[in-house]
Amino acid sequence: MEREVTIAVEGGRRAVRGGLTVPEGAGAAVLFAHGSGSGRFSPRNQKVAAGLQRAGLGTLLIDLLEEDEADDRSRVFDIRLLAERLMAAADWMRDRAGLRPLRLGYFGASTGAAAALVAAARSPEGIDAVVSRGGRPDLAHAALAAVRAPTLLIVGGEDREVLELNREAYNHLACPKRLEIVPDATHLFSEPGALERVASLAEDWFHRHLVPSPAGRP
Repeated sequence: MEREVTIAVEGGRRAVRGGLTVPEGAGAAVLFAHGSGSGRFSPRNQKVAAGLQRAGLGTLLIDLLEEDEADDRSRVFDIRLLAERLMAAADWMRDRAGLRPLRLGYFGASTGAAAALVAAARSPEGIDAVVSRGGRPDLAHAALAAVRAPTLLIVGGEDREVLELNREAYNHLACPKRLEIVPDATHLFSEPGALERVASLAEDWFHRHLVPSPAGRP
């Protein structure tokens, strides 16, 4: 069952809200970083999160901006700020006694993917996998080479401009990586079956890199 959580950021000067779901026995959780104009109630990210939950993974869908910041374009596209708040949410997860020792991953969409990549680069020991859906990894360009977590870039085949940005970013990633193109899908993956494909790819990636194998290796 999802429960509402509030996470202090910026030394307690701000607080962001999220919805946390941790299935019984979960050994890993995924933090969702939403894109500009979206949030934790996005039906697309909710659908992906539901699939991860059914697969036994915890999820934290969080609004990285407070209500009075959501219309401030300078904050919406402040990747450094979004990354810092995402890192604060990951720290919050690690500090909760009932959530340890969860392995953590990031799922980012659009600008949220850039924030996830910057956050992963700045905490190379704390994040074990990243998935980007229709992301803007070009906005994290300076951080790409420092990302160590295995990273999956998912892009719609008809989202041509973003696809080219992801292809270029892919070449700058030095971590284990994969670029998956969903045929005929546009930026929001609204075509029949497109979002289901995103969810399936994300579930497989997170299970591979977050859930330990019987031999104890991810």
